[in-house]
Amino acid sequence: MSTPGTIGRPAPYGPRRQHQLRAIDPNTTAASGRRPVGPRQSRQEQNRTRKLQLIPEALARSHMEQRSREAQSQWVADGLAEAQRQARRSARLQRRAERASQRARQALARAVMH
Repeated sequence: MSTPGTIGRPAPYGPRRQHQLRAIDPNTTAASGRRPVGPRQSRQEQNRTRKLQLIPEALARSHMEQRSREAQSQWVADGLAEAQRQARRSARLQRRAERASQRARQALARAVMH
């Protein structure tokens, strides 16, 4: 294969960052008049690196929170649907009991009339 780099350390592609260019050519920092990289900048770079490393964890956390909200919403919707089914069933049974009661009263009235 003609691809440079290894599996563990692939060769970088795309444009290089400014701090990489300065590390390669020290004359550019002297010519630009900027001061060399100090502890404050390296600390900022470390914080940035740490933040970049935490991005997948933050994404996973937000994904799990979203799934938890969806599950809670589904649970509430299921409870509401079950309550509606029970209400329909209750109304149906109540109508059935009223019809049975009406038939019993009619039967009693017929028995009294004869």
